[in-house]
Amino acid sequence: MEAQHVEYLLKRFRLARLAQRADRDYQFWQEGVHAELVFSEAIMRQKLDYIHYNPVKRGYVALPEHWRYSSAGFYAGLGGLIEIDKW
Repeated sequence: MEAQHVEYLLKRFRLARLAQRADRDYQFWQEGVHAELVFSEAIMRQKLDYIHYNPVKRGYVALPEHWRYSSAGFYAGLGGLIEIDKW
């Protein structure tokens, strides 16, 4: 890796840390991302809806099933790039 590239990455990690934590020099991992136990069908649906609506929230598509790389089309009965095993 070139020294300039390393310095650029360190600068980005330093800036990320400034927005989050004061107890370290650099921040690599995103704050607030933690594993959650999916213990019911309702929680699974909530997580799927959250993921499926991300492209809609970003303005990439009007409906979740329009996002080519999403499983939303499969769950809407439209198929998709890969087959999904429903629970």
